[in-house]
Amino acid sequence: MSMRTPLKNVRSLGSAKDGTTHWWHQKVTAVALIPLFVVALAYVISLVGADYERVRYVLSLPFTSLILLLLIGITFYHLKLGLQVVIEDYIHSEIKKVVLLMLNSFFCAIVGLAAALAVLKLAFGG
Repeated sequence: MSMRTPLKNVRSLGSAKDGTTHWWHQKVTAVALIPLFVVALAYVISLVGADYERVRYVLSLPFTSLILLLLIGITFYHLKLGLQVVIEDYIHSEIKKVVLLMLNSFFCAIVGLAAALAVLKLAFGG
């Protein structure tokens, strides 16, 4: 006696085995964002009222640049994962789903790279 439904026997479909990895990536990025956001917020608060040269100097320091690059990378990866879940759960047309998933990936990559480029430009004095 099998526990499978007749339709399942015909299709021979099983678990995609991808949901756990996706869930873990969302949780790990969420936890990683907490200290990064706190440090970035501390920098912003410490620079309130500072002149342009001081802000530029502090943001070009290696540790600050590293924190900002990590914050940008992890934020946009977390955003991509979260929007992907929303699109997969609530968009039922296959064509719309594929188009939105591609736009999600492109948007997160382009905006994330633009932000990273701005930090790198500050870090290297460009």
